[in-house]
Amino acid sequence: MDKIELIATATFGLEAIVAREVRKLGFDEVKVENARVTFLASLADICRANLWLRSADRVLVKMGEFPARSFTELFDQTRELPWSDWLPANANFPVQGKSIRSKLFSVPDCQAIVKKAVVESLKGRYHQEWFEESGPRYTIEVALLKDIATLTLDSSGAGLHKRGYRQLSSAAPLKETLAAAMIDLSRWHPDRLMFDPFCGSGTIPIEAAMIALNQAPGLKREFAAEKWPVIPQKHWLDARSEANDLLKRDLTLKIRGTDINKEVLSLARYHARQAGLEKHIHFQQMPVNQLQTREKYGFLICNPPYGQRLEDLPSVEKLYRDMASVFKKNLETWSFYILTAHKDFEHVFGRRADKRRKLYNGRIETHFYQFFGPKPPRRKHEAEMLENDFDKAGQGKGLI
Repeated sequence: MDKIELIATATFGLEAIVAREVRKLGFDEVKVENARVTFLASLADICRANLWLRSADRVLVKMGEFPARSFTELFDQTRELPWSDWLPANANFPVQGKSIRSKLFSVPDCQAIVKKAVVESLKGRYHQEWFEESGPRYTIEVALLKDIATLTLDSSGAGLHKRGYRQLSSAAPLKETLAAAMIDLSRWHPDRLMFDPFCGSGTIPIEAAMIALNQAPGLKREFAAEKWPVIPQKHWLDARSEANDLLKRDLTLKIRGTDINKEVLSLARYHARQAGLEKHIHFQQMPVNQLQTREKYGFLICNPPYGQRLEDLPSVEKLYRDMASVFKKNLETWSFYILTAHKDFEHVFGRRADKRRKLYNGRIETHFYQFFGPKPPRRKHEAEMLENDFDKAGQGKGLI
């Protein structure tokens, strides 16, 4: 298998971020579509993609794509795909499905037909009539969109948002993949303070620390494809060894998380310990209206309450006004990045965002409001280095 087509699935709005992560891993032939990023890879790259992608939902192996306007077409073309190259005789292969604007709209029927076609394909290779399915799991998905069927194998197993550090959760947890995307969009620099005043169970601070330390998000979990015989165990060992070698263990980070809820902060501290990051993050109980800092420049990234229930709106809008007041008073030169589903957030907050982006928190449509603070002045030695570079290039004269 020289080249394999992989699909990194993505929540709507995060495709460009996932594509950037894919390219950062060294893949050039990248195609971005709604809710997915497709790229060519090798068997070893299945391991690397699962370990390193922060904002993707899953890594799927693309088995085939073809028009399917009838059940006969779906069966015949599914049977012709190289299932035995991937599935051993004892493979456990449940079939999942979805159909959008296709003639084959009955998902249970499509699942049954794909299952039967895969069995027929495996019969020809293994010369047996019945498969006990007692071995490793190969979840097959048949996705139909406008009469085009895409057949995939799920190499991830549990979604990639499950990093392995969050065993417990608060009432409305933010997905780790979305938190990582928010940090990416903020362009936060690890040498600056990053603060979350609504940290809940700690997801945003923990994801920020993982990014700063270059800790692969999948380093502390397992994946379905680790049990696939087709992928040599050496590939997984090499990928994990590489990830460990790339960790920046000696960095000193300035990451803070506060919350008004004492119980939820105990979860945040527990999760930070599980991630091995407790020494890099400071958690503290504090209401947002008491926020103070000595840092002149920093990044505030948060996911405050949305007030989706009508009875919660007055208290949530008061919270937003409190945020605006304390941010203006104590964080005048900071940058703010705020995720909320409140339709009139900018009006309540009293300030128009410099940029906003539609994102989905689960099934909830939200906007990521971005308020840019001034850039900190260059340190003296940085300015001198820049001036020397200009002089060396002969371009430093005449500048104001």
